[in-house]
This record gives sequence, structure tokens and C-alpha cells, in this order.
Amino acid sequence: MTGTDSSNAAARVQTRISVSDPKIMVNLLGAKDEILRLIERILTSDVHVRGNEITITGAPADNATAERLFSELIELTEKGETLSVDAVRRTVAMLEQNTAERPAEVLTLNILSRRGKTIRPKTLGQKRYVDAIDENTIVFGIGPAGTGKTYLAMAKAVQALTAKQVSRIILTRPAVEAGERLGFLPGTLNEKIDPYLRPLYDALHDMLDPESIPRLMQAGTIEVAPLAYMRGRTLNDAFIILDEAQNTTPEQMKMFLTRLGFGAKIVVTGDVTQVDLPGGTSSGLRVVREILRDVDDVHFAELSSSDVVRHRLVAEIVDAYARFDADQEQQATQSVHAVQGRAASGGRPNRRR
Repeated sequence: MTGTDSSNAAARVQTRISVSDPKIMVNLLGAKDEILRLIERILTSDVHVRGNEITITGAPADNATAERLFSELIELTEKGETLSVDAVRRTVAMLEQNTAERPAEVLTLNILSRRGKTIRPKTLGQKRYVDAIDENTIVFGIGPAGTGKTYLAMAKAVQALTAKQVSRIILTRPAVEAGERLGFLPGTLNEKIDPYLRPLYDALHDMLDPESIPRLMQAGTIEVAPLAYMRGRTLNDAFIILDEAQNTTPEQMKMFLTRLGFGAKIVVTGDVTQVDLPGGTSSGLRVVREILRDVDDVHFAELSSSDVVRHRLVAEIVDAYARFDADQEQQATQSVHAVQGRAASGGRPNRRR
């Protein structure tokens, strides 16, 4: 027992990191040392801070992991970021994936800045989604709620408009909601449709000066409209976003995608686990993956619970529902097999006639 302890102790080494800038060290520690305490809980190695020096003690591999984490966090602060508990957790999650993309590059990729607020990807999946929008004419962003599918697409649209890469932005949604029909809602047609489009207006207000939005909409530079209004049009030099695409039928999806004109880009977003179409109706978003998966210049970006940027419980809720759906599907499959087995054996055994 003593020999084992001695062997383990001998395997532990020390790694020292000097931080010359006091402001960076303060950022690494966090308010009331909350970030340092989080890092200590996450890392296997022991971490000790004195003055401008961080001492890491542990196995060589564990120290290497700790050193890489501190290197990324230091680079984030050098680029002007104020570290948060959330940023540290996301950095650790990216490092655990061991991919070519570095967390400091992902978390400092600015898309838009307005009034001190910067919009950027917060996860590796989001960064790859944003890159795909740059590199492809049609991109499908598919994933659960809270993964930033629509918000990041909107930011890329405003960025393209500001850079004069397109002359207008077109935002559209199918007018479908769970348990409600437009005809039963009060008000005029515009008043009935407005609640379905409100999330798109809200995102626009985050990205543009609110006073400029009515002017841009009046000029046709920005258009927010139900999907039905797209029929029969050819959309040139436009950045077009179809949101809540899981609620399109296959026919509507085909109609929308064939509106693509010269100099245009399309982003389609949706969550295939939240389809609100009437029973038995296929989702156009589910079908289109099979139809276009081998078409060049079309990209399907799959986001997951690890890309959720809302409250941490949202990611856990998404995972819990996924497990429940998988269990239900397995039970349904087993029931079908059981019924088929009874049928093959000629019905119930020892049945009286």
C-alpha cells in the first residue's frame, strides 16, 4: 500500500504558468474566485495560485490538459473577453471533443456588434453552422430549441446586408401552431399571422437600430412574411430564412427551395422533434434530408443538446425527451413483433371453440 502511494506520488509533476498582466490574472480568478473554484473542480490536477504564478500539480497528462485550458482562457482574456462560468464550461466541453478548432477561436468569432453587444457562436456546433452558411448556398440548421439556429442565421443575414453581399433579407415561417387554427383566432388576417412572426421581429430588434426597421421594411429591404406569400416568386440577391421548417409539408418545402434566385442564399431552420402538423402529415424538413443529402452546395448542419445556449436545464430537458422518445419507439417495435409472433403461431394457444 505504501509502495503504491509512493509510486503515485513519484508520478506527479509540477507545471508553472506565469501571467504577466495582473488584469488577466484577475479575470482568470473571477469574482470572489468563482472561476478558479470551478476550474479546481473540473481539473484532476491540483491548482495553486500565488501572485502572478499558477502552479499545477498532477500526472503529466492531467497537467497537459490543465495547461491547455489555462492557455485558452488566457487567450480569451487577451482578446478582450471577460471570463464567465459559462465560457469556462464551454471551453472545457470543446477541449474534451479534441477537435482541430480551438475554443479561443470559436468564442471570439464576431458576427455582429451593436451598442456594445456582440453576436458570436458559443459552441463548436454553432461555429461549424456559421461556417457552413458562409460556404454553401443552401444550409439546413436542424436541432432542438435553444441552439441558436434562427438567431445566428439572422445575424449572418444582417451581416450580409450590411456588407452589401445581398440587397434584401426575407424572413418567413409557416403559419402553423400546435392546437390552434388561424381561422379560430380573433382579428384580421395580419393580426392572426403576427404572433407567428413575432420571434423574427424580436431578433431583428437585437441586431438593428429599432427606428431603422420600419424604414427598411417599407423599402422592401427587409421582408417578414408567412410562407404562403413566397409562392410564384423568384428571389434574387436575397438572404432568405425559413424558420420553423418542421411545420412545412414536403410540397411547401419544394415550393420554397425553388424560389432561389441568382445571388441568393437560403437558410432553413427547424426542430424535427417538434412537428405541429395535423396527424399523418409528413414534415417537409424530415423528407428533404433524404432528397437533397447528396446535392452539392447544400449542407445539413446538425445541432444537439450540447449546443443549447439557454439555461442548462434546457439541454437536460432535450436529452430527457430524446431518451423517452427512443424508449417509446422501442416499446412500439417490440409490441409489433409480439403481435406478429402470435399471428404466425395461429392465434391464442389452447383456445376453446
